[in-house]
Amino acid sequence: MPSLLGHDDTALAPARDESPAAIWHGTPDLGQANELSAGCSIGHLGIEFTEVGPDHLTARMPVDHRTRQPLGILHGGSSVLLAETLVSWAATFVAAPGQACVGMEINANHLRPVSSGWVTGTARPVNLGRRSQVWEVRIVDDGDRLVCISRCTMAVIDTA
Repeated sequence: MPSLLGHDDTALAPARDESPAAIWHGTPDLGQANELSAGCSIGHLGIEFTEVGPDHLTARMPVDHRTRQPLGILHGGSSVLLAETLVSWAATFVAAPGQACVGMEINANHLRPVSSGWVTGTARPVNLGRRSQVWEVRIVDDGDRLVCISRCTMAVIDTA
């Protein structure tokens, strides 16, 4: 499997007075994440990774015929797929060499209907443990209103 991180596999060291410290092992490669995601459900729904920060990963998804339910609003399953996609990639970017992360549990609260435009999800860790990770994903609409909040637990497993 190709490396999902940039050339430098060491942890990022932020400059003084930056907050918070980077959580990634190496530099996450969003271009490669988008490329590898294009041929599966992630790409089919139009999900695009847009930003990586020192402690978060962000992606957006269109609200269109692919992601709406018959009543014309964003399907809750589409929101969950966006949340799980974000957490799966973020957990992969955090995992140490020789480890991988697999999903154990996800939940979501759908708070506001959206019928058009884009929704943007941002994943941030709640806890990065040695054997499990817990992440929160906040999904907002174009007006920055909270649409969905999700929490996902990942198991950290050894691959070597």
